Formats: sequence, structure tokens, C-alpha cells
Amino acid sequence: MYAYSDFDKSFLASRNAQFRAQVERRIAGHLTEDEFKPLRLMNGVYLQLHAYMLRVAIPYGTLNSGQMNMLAHLADKYDKGYGHFTTRQNIQYNWPELRDIPDMLDELGTVEMHAIQTSGNTIRNVTADHFAGAAADEIADPRPVAELIRQWSTDHPEFQFLPRKFKVAVTGSESDRAVTRAHDIGLRMLERGGVAGFEIIVGGGLGRTPMLGKVIAEFLPREDLLPYLEAIVSVYNLLGRRDNKYKARIKITVHENGLDKIRDLVNERFVAIKARFNGIDQELFKGIEAAFAAPNFAVKPIETYEAAYKSDPVFRAWSDTNLHDHKADGYAIVTVSMKAHGATPGDASSAQMRVLADIATRFGHDELRISHEQNVILPHIHKSDLPEVHNILKENGLGTANIGLISDIIACPGMDYCALATARSIPIAQQIATRFDELKLEHEIGELKIKISGCINACGHHHVAHIGILGLDRAGVESYQITLGGDHTETATIGERAGPGFSADDIIPAIERLVATYIELRENDEEIFIQTYRRLGLAPFKAALYTDEKARANAA
Repeated sequence: MYAYSDFDKSFLASRNAQFRAQVERRIAGHLTEDEFKPLRLMNGVYLQLHAYMLRVAIPYGTLNSGQMNMLAHLADKYDKGYGHFTTRQNIQYNWPELRDIPDMLDELGTVEMHAIQTSGNTIRNVTADHFAGAAADEIADPRPVAELIRQWSTDHPEFQFLPRKFKVAVTGSESDRAVTRAHDIGLRMLERGGVAGFEIIVGGGLGRTPMLGKVIAEFLPREDLLPYLEAIVSVYNLLGRRDNKYKARIKITVHENGLDKIRDLVNERFVAIKARFNGIDQELFKGIEAAFAAPNFAVKPIETYEAAYKSDPVFRAWSDTNLHDHKADGYAIVTVSMKAHGATPGDASSAQMRVLADIATRFGHDELRISHEQNVILPHIHKSDLPEVHNILKENGLGTANIGLISDIIACPGMDYCALATARSIPIAQQIATRFDELKLEHEIGELKIKISGCINACGHHHVAHIGILGLDRAGVESYQITLGGDHTETATIGERAGPGFSADDIIPAIERLVATYIELRENDEEIFIQTYRRLGLAPFKAALYTDEKARANAA
């Protein structure tokens, strides 16, 4: 993985010192909260319902054991012993004291981590496929590209005050695990005739007005990437609306101006600025790419794995759900569920972080990933080590075999923490997971993606869930709308709203009715929920939700 240069270390130390002085001025009363707000946002500090929150970047979801141990240390020393992994491959600390945050940033700097541009109207943390560098279906590792973009975008003088926040995602596989169509810019790595390049997607985003991105360039050679990205963001910076924050994202800019006009303006700008790069970005990329060389994968027999798989039904169930194909023979990608039944999705205790760091050191080539689905990935585990790894995970509450199942729920912090939220997300996620664990149905149900947002900003990605839940405030009462048929993958789709919302008491029974209807209507056990929905459409599921008189009355 990328190691900081002397310049990187000096830059980060200077930036942290600058913010420390700003915090001291705020505490002394020399800055009002309004004056302090833009300064703290540039350094990942939010003011939540109960306290300040620090959002730390985990660039393209990659970290090593030393960094994970540092995250655990910060949770113990400055927070309440845990952190929260987000859908943007960040970690959030919800309870730090403002006066301690500069110390947290300095400690993060010792392991080459930061919180720069994890908030504000700028280019945010660049995200990537959480199986990057390991996936069997990978065309190329997207992380060197993501790191190049991170370096280019950090403190870019033209793009610190964009009309609105700006998010970039990169995938190197045909299977889209980075939700590229729901980002301001999505990059899909391609190869044509031996030439490496990208499909460039622009104008995606969820929130108040969900839209999927559109292809602005079908194939862009790799050497043109940075000037082309700069052209896109420059055009957006000029055209993007600043009169209405709800219409300020690039998705609205593309919608109002049309893709063809945006493409023409971007191409014009690209021609004007391309010469400025003089190939220096490609020299930089070569050095970055070398830092992401694959580990020296071991060649060992896998009889221990095969024996455990045959003899241990618990290990077999975990293997069937939590393992994915690796590009190296004898290896597997392990997804560690941070969604034990009844737990808060994405929360990790400091003890669990240390366990994961230790596993990465002992068995995983010192690499971990954070997924946008709020789980932790051990990308390189040899199959011969899987029985021991599984035992360690089980002993530490991390062995839940539910990846991709109904209890593997994405949920934003909701009204338990967030000042913007209009309803709770966490308790609903916990109740759904607990209920279907009681029913012992989730393995029979199969793959089913539930995502929950506590407000219209859609941090829980509910628009692209098979079953999406949006919590709203209706006259002081929490109401939960359901959307159906969404998809975040390479066949991305925005879900359809099913109808009126449900109360907190009625949303779990409503989900039960949806699932029962699916089981009744699917053609066979192999047909997953989204396939049944696409085959039959909204009507039978809507009927299941609203034909019950009590449910309809409560929903009205």
C-alpha cells in the first residue's frame, strides 16, 4: 500500500498544526461556532446531536494492522471504546471532546492517516471496490488510481469551495462493488486492445433527488484521466448552482444542462488543460502503482480447509456466505460481518479492531479493507488458515455468517446521533435482524439487500436496496417509507416507492409480509428477491403491504 513521502508527512503536520490553532481560538471564544464551522469541516469535524464527531478517511477502504490498531487506540483514549464504519469507507468517532481532536489528528498522522476532506464542499474520500487487489474477476487493482486521485484532489486550490460535496468511486472489476453509478463521478477500469482505460460515469447521486450516473466517456485512455477529471470538476464548478443547495450537486447540473452539453464543455476544457500535465501525473502513477504490488502468496495444501468444510456445519455456513473467490490459488477473501444479530451495523469495538488487526498480521499479509456495506474485509487469507481464523472470529463476536443476507443491513446513524436525521435507523435495523434470526429464515430467504436511511439525504443508500427503508418525521411521529427493487451493482436501479409509510411498530411486520410474499412467489430456491421482483413487478408486493386493513390504516 502507499507509504507517505516526506512531503506528505510535512504537509499533514502543517495542516494539523493549523487546525490545532483554530480549535484553540474556538475554545477561547475568539471564533464563533459559525466562524469555526467551515474550518472544522475542512478537517472532518461535525457538530452532531450530542457532541462533535470526527470522520477519519480510510482512502479506498485500505488499511494495515498498525492503522487498525491506531483506530482502536483512539476509540479507547478519546471516545467510548468503539468506532463506526460508514458507507463512504470512513470511520466516525461520535464522542470526542473538541479540545482532544487535534491530538487525535496528530496520532493519526503517525500511521499515515488523516481527516482532510471527509466533509465540506470539496472532493471527498475516494472510494473503491472493497475486494481491490484480491478479486478473481478483477481487470486491474483500482487502488493506485484512487490514490492518484486522492493526491490530485487534496487541497486542490480550484476545488475547495465547490457548489456542493463531490464523491468519486473506482472499480476494477466487471462486478460493480463500489456503487459507481450513484457517485458524482464513477470510474470503471477497462482494457481495449491492450490499452488500459476507463468508462467515465457522471452525475450519479442519491439523496433528495436520486439519479444514476450517465456515461460521459465510453473509453478514456489511462494517461488522460487526471486532466479529464479536472475538466469535469471545472465545468461543474462553473455551472453548478449555488442558489439552492438542494440543486447544487452535479447530478442536477447534468440534468438541467443535458449530458451532450456537459460532454462538449468537458471536452473543450480537457483540450485546453491536457498539455499542462506534461506526463508528470503518469510518472507519479508509476511510483504509486509499485506501492500496490501483490503480496508473495503462499503455496500450501488446503486439506485442513476441506476437512473442516465437510465436518463442521457452522464453518461450512460461514464459508458459504462470508468467503469470496480470490485471484490466487488456495486463497479466499474473507468478509467479516459487523452485523451480529441485534448489533449496530458498522460499529466496531476497540477489542474487535485489535482482533482484526492481529488476524491481518498473522494470516492476512497485513492488509484489511472497509466495505461500503459497513463490514471489514480480510482480502488475503489462505484457505489452510481459515478454520483457525474462523475460530478466532467466533470467540470475539465476529463470526456471524450473514453476508448478503437479510440481517446484513446498511444503516446510517439516524436520529441516535445525526443532527440532520428525522427518524431512527439503528433500532429498526436491529429489530429486523433479530426478528429474522428468531424465525431462522435468513438462509432460506437467500440474498436480500436491506438498506435504511434516517433522513432524505440517503446516507444509508436505501434507494439502491432490494428493500429500502426511509425514516421521516410525520407530525412529530416517525414514519418509514419502503422502496422496492433497487440495485447498487453493475445493473444499478433506483427502487420504486411502494406507498405510504409505516409506523415504527408496524415496519417490522411489513417487512415480514414482503418476505413471505417473495418466498411464496419465487420460482425456486435459486431465484433471489431482486429477480422475483423484476419478474413480477411492484403489484404483488404492494398488495402484500397494504391489503391488510390494520396496516393500511396505520399507513394512512
